[in-house]
Amino acid sequence: MSTQTRNVSDVPTDPATAATGKTAVLYRMALPDHLCPSGQKARWLLQSKGYDIDDRLFRTRPEVDAFKETFDVPTTPQVWIDGTRIGGYSDLRVALTDYDPKATTYRPVIYLFAVAAATALALSIGFLGGITWQTLGWFISVSMILLGMQKLRDIESFSTMFLNYDLLARKWVPYAYVYPWVETGAGVLMTGMLLTPLAAPAALFISTVGAISVFKAVYIDKRALKCACVGGNSNVPLGFVSLTENLMMMGMAIVMIMLTFS
Repeated sequence: MSTQTRNVSDVPTDPATAATGKTAVLYRMALPDHLCPSGQKARWLLQSKGYDIDDRLFRTRPEVDAFKETFDVPTTPQVWIDGTRIGGYSDLRVALTDYDPKATTYRPVIYLFAVAAATALALSIGFLGGITWQTLGWFISVSMILLGMQKLRDIESFSTMFLNYDLLARKWVPYAYVYPWVETGAGVLMTGMLLTPLAAPAALFISTVGAISVFKAVYIDKRALKCACVGGNSNVPLGFVSLTENLMMMGMAIVMIMLTFS
């Protein structure tokens, strides 16, 4: 495996004829004010898959523009393998790995819950000296914070997906914008066990509406929808994960209300 890096101006060879066997031709920008991140990722991916790389660098904007016009491509980087143009980094990733940008996946939720669990364990061991029932409470409240932050990151995309199935949001659109703030705020207060008479009923209300909405959309209406639980534009399927999110929130809220008023 080797990499030969050259300036585009020094390479007259047709990329299709040069990209043979285990040699890939990569065109990417390395301008004085911009080193293309996607080009660097494409180079690394080709190296990791054992390709020899004919690495051709654009040093000026006119070179980039001329290349786009010649090959009728919208952007760089561009990759050729075995005489065939693969495309940019995303196309290369699809070609060389099992990546499917349209495939449904639970990976974002798994990562989020793993971080929440690690945080809850750290809080319990650090402040309480071991694992207790409070560990579970912290896991749920920290999960609420992280899930809420994912929704707030792009609240417009979240609200659009949320309106596909939430019963209250479909009746009153502003609720789609209120929901992530309530979830995040309740999670923060429940983590610190502060203002429980405010936080717990708020969490119980949104989680109850959410659980009913998800159950109706998925298990009664049999609709195949994407879940807005980790924000907009996610490929997490609506169903078990979102229902679990709401049921965990409901359970913790009920316990905190009982402890507060008992």
